Amino acid sequence: MSGGSEITPEQVVEGINGRYGGHPGYRTLHAKGAFYKATFTATAQAAELTRALHMQGQPVGATVRLSNASGNPESKDYVPDIRGLATSFHLPDGSRTDILAQTAPNFPVDTPEGFVEVIQANVTGIARLWRFPTFLLKHPVAVPGLRANLESLKPPRSYLTRCYYAIHAFKWVSADGEERFVRYTWRPEGEEETLSQSEAKRLGPNYLQQEMRARLAQGVARMLLELQIAAPGDPTDDPRRNWPQDRQRLVAGTLEITELDTETESGEEIFVFDPMRLCDGIEASDDPILRYRPRAYSVSAERRAASS
Repeated sequence: MSGGSEITPEQVVEGINGRYGGHPGYRTLHAKGAFYKATFTATAQAAELTRALHMQGQPVGATVRLSNASGNPESKDYVPDIRGLATSFHLPDGSRTDILAQTAPNFPVDTPEGFVEVIQANVTGIARLWRFPTFLLKHPVAVPGLRANLESLKPPRSYLTRCYYAIHAFKWVSADGEERFVRYTWRPEGEEETLSQSEAKRLGPNYLQQEMRARLAQGVARMLLELQIAAPGDPTDDPRRNWPQDRQRLVAGTLEITELDTETESGEEIFVFDPMRLCDGIEASDDPILRYRPRAYSVSAERRAASS
C-alpha cells in the first residue's frame, strides 16, 4: 500500500478534465446529477455502536445527490457508467457529516495517480485498444477490482434500484468508548434491477432523473443503510480489499427521499460532499485514498466557485 502521493490535487483535477473535458461550473466527476431532500432515521442497533448524533434514532434532515460518475454534464444515462449516491446529514447541533457511495463495490487502485490513470485509460473508440491494456500492464493489481466492478456499469432501472458502496472503512465509537471498524452500503428496499443498454437507450438520455421525478410523485422513496462490521485483522486502510462475506451485517437506518431539491446550488452556492466530514463518534481510518480525497474536492470546488 502506498504511504503517500507525489501527484498534486491540481494535477488530479486536470488529469480528469483531460479525459472528460473542462466544464466550468460543474464537478470534476459526477457532473450530471440532481439534489433531493431527505430524512434519515437510525436504528437502535446503530445507536448502540456509535454516539454520533445522527445515529441516535431521532429523524434528521439530509441532502442527497444522485448522479452519474462521468465528468461530462451532458452524459447520457444509458451509457455504461458508475452511479453515485452522496448524502449529507444535517445534525441537531447545526453541523453536517457525509457519506459518499458509488455502485462500484471496490476501488481498483491504491493511489491517486492510479485513479487518474484508470480514468484516462477508460476511453471510448479506438484509443481504448491501446490505452487500457497499457494501464493494465502498469497496474496488474487493478484487474480483480475492475473485473468485480463490471456489473456496476450496467444502466440501472432507477437510481434507487442499485446498491451503493462507500468503499472506505470508518471507526465507530460508542457512548462507552468501544471501537469497531465498519463499511457502509446503501441498499434498495426491493431487488436490484438493471437494464440492457438497448432498453435504457429507448428510455432516453435523461431517463434516470425522469424516473426519480415520477417515483417521488407517487410518494417517499427509501434506501437502507447497511453496516458491515470488521473482524480483527480485516484491512481497514485499503479500499481495494473487500472484507469476507461472512462478516456481521446490520441495518443502521433508513433514508427517506421526499422531493426534488431545487434550492441547493440554485445560485452561487457551492455544496461540497466530503467523506472526511465526520463527527464525534465516527473517525477516519488510515486509508490514504480517503485522506487524500478532500484535497482534490477543494480544488474542484474552488474552480466551480470561481466560474459561477
